[in-house]
Amino acid sequence: MQENIHNYDDLLEMLDSFLREPAPFWDEFFSDRDRSVPIFVNAPDENLVSYVEMGRITPGKVLELGCGPGRNSIYLAEQGFEVDAVDLSKTSLVWAKERADERNLTINFLHQNIFDFNSEQGKYDFIFDSGCFHHIAPHRRMSYIDIIDRSLKEEGYFGITCFLQGGNLGGSDITDWEVYRKGSLMGGLGYTEERLSKIFHSLKPIEIRRMIDKKHSENLFGASDLLTGFFQKK
Repeated sequence: MQENIHNYDDLLEMLDSFLREPAPFWDEFFSDRDRSVPIFVNAPDENLVSYVEMGRITPGKVLELGCGPGRNSIYLAEQGFEVDAVDLSKTSLVWAKERADERNLTINFLHQNIFDFNSEQGKYDFIFDSGCFHHIAPHRRMSYIDIIDRSLKEEGYFGITCFLQGGNLGGSDITDWEVYRKGSLMGGLGYTEERLSKIFHSLKPIEIRRMIDKKHSENLFGASDLLTGFFQKK
């Protein structure tokens, strides 16, 4: 860790150092594909599918933040979207690429920390995040919002699936201060509808709701212990 703070980037790096290094953790997390992990299913989020089927989003340029094994990127590519998918875990991207190749899909998978990802101004019609944001530390939220504001086209859309505060799948209800006192996100931060609206106040909220439970036979991922949000850039 640097001894002196000279600029904002130094401050972010210092605060990062209070928490675990994420890449090795996620590489290990995705290394055992046979584990019983809900998000390992190769099926898209039910809320994402609803945005497409209701015509809220139509084929265009998409960015997925924290794509993991690629289940949502694969669905979007199958629907005719042009997809850039970013993740810091090389292990998860290898899995995602295998899945995409099995379906003869072209997806631009990018091995990067999202905070190192530089996109063109207003490049994307739609940005989606399923499971990345709740692993973002409080001091990185403004940087995350900057990615959305910079990358999204005017009147473009942003969709998110994250932990519901106190949910059974995760969603710790600790305060931002406690994150640094404990040196941990406690498995992932939980959010409420009100808090999600406040964080993304620069965007117009269209729908914020709990996810709808789905059975495996429906070929959709849905768990009511997660929170979903759909926003439009003003």
